[in-house]
Amino acid sequence: MDYSSALPTFIITLREGVEAALVVGIVLAYLKKAGQQKANLWVYAGIFAGIVASAIIGVFFTWLIESLPEANQKYAPVIEPLLEGSFSLLAIFLLSWMLVWMTSHARMMRQEVEGKLGAVFKGGLKEGWSIFILIWLAVVREGFESVLFIAAKFQQGLIPSLGAIAGIAASAALGILLFKWGIKLDIKRFFQIMGVLLLLIVAGLVVTALGHFDTALGTLASMDRSSESLCFFYERFAKPIDRDCILGPMIWNNSKVLPDDRFPGIILSALLGYTQRLYLVQALAYGIFLITVGGLYFQSLSGRVRLKTNSQQN
Repeated sequence: MDYSSALPTFIITLREGVEAALVVGIVLAYLKKAGQQKANLWVYAGIFAGIVASAIIGVFFTWLIESLPEANQKYAPVIEPLLEGSFSLLAIFLLSWMLVWMTSHARMMRQEVEGKLGAVFKGGLKEGWSIFILIWLAVVREGFESVLFIAAKFQQGLIPSLGAIAGIAASAALGILLFKWGIKLDIKRFFQIMGVLLLLIVAGLVVTALGHFDTALGTLASMDRSSESLCFFYERFAKPIDRDCILGPMIWNNSKVLPDDRFPGIILSALLGYTQRLYLVQALAYGIFLITVGGLYFQSLSGRVRLKTNSQQN
């Protein structure tokens, strides 16, 4: 059985899970310092409810993915890659935004979380529910991003989900080591390494998403003559053996040298979006993504980029 498709989801849920674990750890440490440990149950309830909500979202996406093609059998070969490409685009946007946002706010995370908790106790609000919502939102936010990425990989079956579960378990264990047993870890270095890996994974998802849209439009064009114009590159560049619809001319064909369904190509494909056949549009999109989002990410590491949230603007 091939477990390579579990690697990206493991890395993503590990990183996102550690981020959520940091929020949980900061809240528990604050409550202990403030002598409000009776509110710990609300923290644990928020964690549980967040995991359940993420699972429900995952079940909903699974149902959506399976039901839409079944509702229209004729266009099922078009709907499946179109859904996969759409989920990929949404995952690209959210993961990229969170990558830059988290990095630019990492230095202020403790102050922001403790500031919210201080306002809760000072304002005389219902502390328990406020803490519950804070934790629930932290867990659901990270869970939603992970679920989206898994949904973008739904044709790969159960393996990406197993990777996600392993990443969640590893992040929970890491959180316990950090806050319960006092194990020292360079969090800054951890997020830098995870950030670079996540950047490359999402860049690979850009290539994969374009491939899905190309498959969907190419299939639609072959089924419906009125849609043939969608494949605007086909007449100029495509060859019968390597047909493409919207991706332009082929840049390389490594199917014999480094196939993406065998080791080590299968690992490169899972982690970096490597494909044995790469087209011009995919290469350009990959480069543009790394230059723009990668540039923002590395600027955020130096503190030169700081995205504003609504709370900061008000």
